[in-house]
Parts: sequence; structure tokens; C-alpha cells
Amino acid sequence: MTTPSTTAAVNKNTAANPKQALRLFKYMKPYRTSFAAGMLLLLISSLAGLLFPDLLGRLVNAGKQQPGSEPIHLIGIYLIGILIIQSASAFFRTILFVKVSEKSLASLRQTIYNHLIQLPMNFFLHRRVGELNSRISADITLLQETFTTTLAEFIRQLIIVIGGIAFLMLTSAQLTVFMLAILPVMVIIAVIFGRFIRHFSKKVQDQVAASGTIVEETLQGIFSVKAFANEFMEMNRYREKTDAAASIGIQNGKYRAALSSFVILGIFGALVAVIWRGAVIGLDSGHLFSFVLYSLFIGSSIGGLADVYTALQKSFGATENLLAILDEPAESLSPVTSIAPEHILQGNIRFKNVFFRYPGREEVPVLSDISFDAWADQKIALIGPSGAGKSTIVSLLLRIYDPVSGQILFDNEESHQYPLSALRSQIATVPQDVFLFGGTIGENIAYGKPNATEEEIITAAKKANAWEFIQRLPQGLQTIVGERGVQLSGGQRQRVAIARAVLKAPRILILDEATSALDAESERLVQDALNKLMVGRTSIVIAHRLSTIRQADKIIVIDKGTIVEEGTHEELINNHYGLYKNLCEMQFIQ
Repeated sequence: MTTPSTTAAVNKNTAANPKQALRLFKYMKPYRTSFAAGMLLLLISSLAGLLFPDLLGRLVNAGKQQPGSEPIHLIGIYLIGILIIQSASAFFRTILFVKVSEKSLASLRQTIYNHLIQLPMNFFLHRRVGELNSRISADITLLQETFTTTLAEFIRQLIIVIGGIAFLMLTSAQLTVFMLAILPVMVIIAVIFGRFIRHFSKKVQDQVAASGTIVEETLQGIFSVKAFANEFMEMNRYREKTDAAASIGIQNGKYRAALSSFVILGIFGALVAVIWRGAVIGLDSGHLFSFVLYSLFIGSSIGGLADVYTALQKSFGATENLLAILDEPAESLSPVTSIAPEHILQGNIRFKNVFFRYPGREEVPVLSDISFDAWADQKIALIGPSGAGKSTIVSLLLRIYDPVSGQILFDNEESHQYPLSALRSQIATVPQDVFLFGGTIGENIAYGKPNATEEEIITAAKKANAWEFIQRLPQGLQTIVGERGVQLSGGQRQRVAIARAVLKAPRILILDEATSALDAESERLVQDALNKLMVGRTSIVIAHRLSTIRQADKIIVIDKGTIVEEGTHEELINNHYGLYKNLCEMQFIQ
């Protein structure tokens, strides 16, 4: 989904597309020597091609044995030499351009991806995964074609047009002026049509990106699609998007066809007139033959320029999309190899008059005047109805978002005083809906500490009560968990997530409804693992099952974004009119 601000930004930059596209050439800078060599070979090949019509004209005159004509065999040798130079230059030029484009675009892909995953969470609130994936794949593939062939073809045809006109002027200035009378009209029409084509090409790209989003979302949520018997609904959605893209593409094709037809009619109509005019003024057959060939070269190049111009316009559209991502401000992140002593957390947390609204929904308050303390190694429970703001507090702790006003302090220091990566590296989260990557169990556990040894991974799995079921699997730690961990049960996924948190050894632990979706046996194993994990660290526990948080050092009750009660289980259960008391009674807890 594109926001209005994004659309406005794109429209604002439309006129400056070629200038914007030049920003991408910095990725070619490390390979500028190879690129320059390729450009030199392109120039040699194009200039050699320009000699071809002239030599053929001489060959015609030499065949007639006209006075002063060169030996026919010598001209034939020249022609063979020109062909060899052209073919060799084209071969090595193509290799160099492919090498430069592949390496440059690999660097661009890495830059886009690296920037993308460092963007703040509010960026992803307005973007869909399929659209972003299309930008980093389809748009860059379009640029690959531009760097490999389109740009070279554009330069080659410009050289042919300019060089051809120069040769025409040397052959017959009168005929050249006569032939060029149509060119300004052709250029104006090409520019006008090019703008139309660019508009429709960009719309096609947007529709293709939207259809790619549908594919990605339906495949990721294939269980829900089948469970709700919505296969045909998704088919219809995909058909509508692809049909829309095809319709726009057909309309785009009509404009391109109209442009090509007009160019062909104008250029070859001019050729007929040129041949007739040349015969009238008595130009000899050799020079007239050369003139016609040069005219054909120029005419085909002008016609080709329209297609090349269209292709360049497409790449400008892709450039806009990519640069729009790169222009988004990223979070201030850095690799965490070691944490400076002054940034090591002791585990004390303080929320001080915190207010929060989600970006884009400023009219809806989520948290209002939240204040509480959590001391090192305490177990703090957050409870309340769904939508009360409990998970939002977790996001603020991790600085996924920043509060609208108020302060969040760690060890009496403002959270902004800590480098973002250093802060997050000392906090671990075990959520209700665990996300596992599609690799092995070992790789998923090691996500908490990428350089962990196998012994460390096994130790973490044992502490998480996961080692027993891992050993029973045929491939143990090397077992593939499948997309989002579908090969494992809910309890197994939770224990893998706990093992990941154990390996990370965080100073602050956040448990967000970690046992709410489990059966009794899985809950017992997971809760036992969590109890072990919470020892010696500050723990923030979000729970609906109040039986799991009775022993918390402090229970904070939140309702509609505000704290309504705070205390131990014994203190709150004795408040006969409190929300906590009512919740406990509904769950038969005393």
C-alpha cells in the first residue's frame, strides 16, 4: 500500500528522473575502468559501423571501374577488417558491460536490502511484503537490462545518428537537408509518446507488484486460505490484478505501436523521396547507394531510439521506487561485537509519564500517562484486557517505537543514551506467535547467538526443555523446521524460542503471552523452562492466564492504555472492586 505522502514524493521527483538515475552510477564506480573500456569498445564498434556504408559505396563505384576508383580487392579487405573489428569489439564490450552490471547491481541489491531491514517499524506499517519484495527483485532486474544492453544501445544509436548525419553532409549537403526536414517532427512525437508510455509502464509495474503481493500473502497464509475455503476468492483477486496489468499493458502497447508505425512511415517515406531527389540531381550510383545506406542507418536508429527511450523511462520508474526506499531514514544501528561498560544494563526500568500513539493513527491514544518501576531481577507482570496496551509497552522497551511524550529510563539513564543495537542485544523476547526461519532447529536456536558452538546450542536446548524432543527427531539439530516452523508443534516452537533466548543470555527478558496457546503438557514444559530462564534477570511477563503470574514481584493492571492497579497478587486480590479481582474470579483464581 502506498501512502499519499509517498505518492506525492514520487510525483515530485518525476521531472528529475534522469538526474535521479545518475545516483545509481555510484554503484558502478568501483568498476569504472571496465566500464570505460566497454565504452571505448562501443565507440570503436559504432565508428567502424559508420565506415561500412561509405566502403560499400566505393565498392559499387569500383565495380563499375570508374576513373579514380580504388582497387576492388583492397576495398573488400577493408570491409572484412571492419567486420572483424566490429564483431571483436561487440564481443568484449558485451562481456565487460555484463561484468560491470552484475557486480554493480549485486552491490545495489545488498544496499537496498541492508537499508530495508534497518528501517524503523513505522515504515513497514504502510508497506506490504510482496510490494517490497517486488522492488528488490523485479525493479532491479529491469535495471540489469538497462545497464547491460539498453544504455549501450542508446549511446550506440546516438553515435550512428550523429556520425551518419556528418557522413551525409560530406556526401551531399543538399540531400541531407532535404532528408532531415522530418527529424524535428519525429523527435517531438517520440518525446510526447514517450511520456505516455512511461505513465502506462509505471502503472503496469505497480499492478505487477500488487499481484505479487497477493501471491506472497496467500502462500504464506495458505492454511487460512484453505481453512476458510477462500481459494476461489484469492483466484479472483489475482485474476483482477493480472487482468488490470494486462489491460494497461495492451494500452501501452497501442501507444508504442502507434509511435513505431509513425516512425517507420516517416523515415521510409523520406527514403523514397531521398532516392528520387538524388537521382534527379544526378548523384552517381556509389554515392547514392552510400547515402541510402546511411539514411537507413539513421532511420532505424531514430526508430530504435524510441524503443530505447521507452526502456530508459521504465528504468527511471524503477529507479524512483528504489531511491524512495533508500531515502527513507534508517534506524541508527551498528554491529554488536562487544558492549561498552557504560552501556551494559543492570536491569532497572522506569516508565515516566509515557504517552503513545501509533504513527498514522495519531487521533487514537494507545498509552496515557504510564508510570511504573521495575528493579533489577524483579518479575513484573502486565495484565489487562486485549487491546489495553500491554504489547505496546514491549515495543517501547525495545525502542521499536518511541513514546510521543514522557521518558523510558534504563538504570536511571534515558533510553536514547544507549546505542539502539546495544540496547536490543541485551533484551530477549519470547512471543506467543513464535517466528522460526525455514532452516534447521540448530540455526534457529543459534539466532540468539550466531557464533555459538554446538555445545552451547545443546546446553541452551536442555535448559529450554527442548533437547528431549530434538533428540527424538531423525536429524536432531539438523532437522529442517519448514516455513515459519510448520514442522514443529506449538509447544516445540515455543521451546526453540526459549532456547534462543537462553543462548542470548539477556539482561531483560520479555515474555509476551508465551504459554497462552499451549495444551496442558506443553504449557508445563514451557513454563518450567521459562521459570529457569527468568532467574537472575529482569522479567516483564504479559499473561492472560493469571495462574502463571501469581508469584510476580509486581503486577501492573492496564485498561484502555492506563494503569488502573499495581501491587502483588495478595494486595490486588483483596481489592474487592478492582479489575484484577474480577479477572481472577472469571478464571477461578484466589
